[in-house]
Amino acid sequence: MFPVWKRSRRDFRFSFGKKYGGMSSTSIAVPRTGGYSAAMSEPTCFRVIRDPLWNSIRLDPVAVGIIDTAEFQRLRYIRQLGFAHLVYPGATHTRFDHAVGVYHLARTALRFVKERSRVSDEAWQGEELIPYAALLHDIGHFAFSHALEELEPDQIPGDHEAVSARFFESPDLLAALGSLGSEAPARIHELIRGESGIPLRGLVSGSLDLDKMEYLRRDARFCGVPYGEVDVDRLIQGLVLLPDPDSGLYEVGVNEKAVASLESLLFAKYQMFRNVYWHHGVRAATALYKRIVEEAVAGGLVTPTELVGPTDEELLYEIGRRAEHVDDERSHRLRFRWLPALRERKIPKRALELTAADLAEIPLPSWLGEDPERRRRLEDCLAEELGLDAGEVVVDYPTKEAMFQLNLLLERRNGQVVRVGSEGLPGVIDLPRVAEELYRTARVLRVFTFFRRSLSRSTFLESLRRDGESDREPSHAEGV
Repeated sequence: MFPVWKRSRRDFRFSFGKKYGGMSSTSIAVPRTGGYSAAMSEPTCFRVIRDPLWNSIRLDPVAVGIIDTAEFQRLRYIRQLGFAHLVYPGATHTRFDHAVGVYHLARTALRFVKERSRVSDEAWQGEELIPYAALLHDIGHFAFSHALEELEPDQIPGDHEAVSARFFESPDLLAALGSLGSEAPARIHELIRGESGIPLRGLVSGSLDLDKMEYLRRDARFCGVPYGEVDVDRLIQGLVLLPDPDSGLYEVGVNEKAVASLESLLFAKYQMFRNVYWHHGVRAATALYKRIVEEAVAGGLVTPTELVGPTDEELLYEIGRRAEHVDDERSHRLRFRWLPALRERKIPKRALELTAADLAEIPLPSWLGEDPERRRRLEDCLAEELGLDAGEVVVDYPTKEAMFQLNLLLERRNGQVVRVGSEGLPGVIDLPRVAEELYRTARVLRVFTFFRRSLSRSTFLESLRRDGESDREPSHAEGV
């Protein structure tokens, strides 16, 4: 078993005055007034972190207690953007940096919402949990962030929101949350999963959640690209608690004056996916990494459960270490070819690339995105034709259907409150109306090969056709 997230908090004690991931911190002790946990041996204190994006971030005592746990310190060693640093060398920022930034935005947003919203006391139910849900929203991330969430359900135990429940079982984390009440861990986990009934839940999970505002700004900054420069200040100043016109229940919405900033966020998200997250080099490295983990799970070197907890380098090291003790072709390939290739940036090459324009007249079968078994069969068939081993061809066609998802309350200039859905609001929020076209142009179908090969479009389409005919399932000929 990987022991990382079960370590004692003493093994990952927060280091004062030292810089990690672009941040440094100082601590100031203040008199104990009940503290955040009787189990903590340190004096109750707040800390100030210097962050390159948001400048000074002040941590309250509960946040200090959370950050001091081994579970949270683990996030220092999980890169925010997975393998983007192989393309954008500055993209070595971590989930730790990002989580602290979201906590900072949550505290800032709460102040503005309280100033602008004149609502009953019931609407503020659970507000004390919001900053800590923001701080802990990524606690369950796998190594290299989102990459493993693209694996099939039988290969991983769930997405990072689901598996975060395991980290909430930690005695140290439970102690850090102790002053918030015995139900706090469960309620925070509900906020993280988007299942909470707290009116302010939208700050943690939703169309206007602070996670998006933070990661777009941070990712753009460290990648050195101009696409993610969202007007976060204006967006936060436009947040307000509004009553749902149908149910009367309060939730986080936005004032019409901040709509332009909201559209900038949506377009920045599109630009970042097109130019950074789905960059061919990033997708190639991700494809190699996913194939390594797939083969390690299939060969019994690691179990899906063991994928929860290791940091980036620990997972790769442990797969390689275990492969040393298994004498078969799969382990040999992992140890001597694929793992070294990933470490040395000898990533897969593009054998074929089909853009949205190329795909306009090609009826892609639905199983290409829905049936991993058939897709792997196609990949191995292509590998045989190209003189490669099974597993050394990957067909990559990334999906992000919720790129422009909207479901929020909008306060019009005349005071009317309306709900805005995926179609946007004509004349007010127009960007979602062109979302389908933007999404289509962002997606690129690529065939990666672990050794340089060239694949013609006609050969690829013929392989698709043969696979469809072999199963005699003409109903699968619908477009993706």
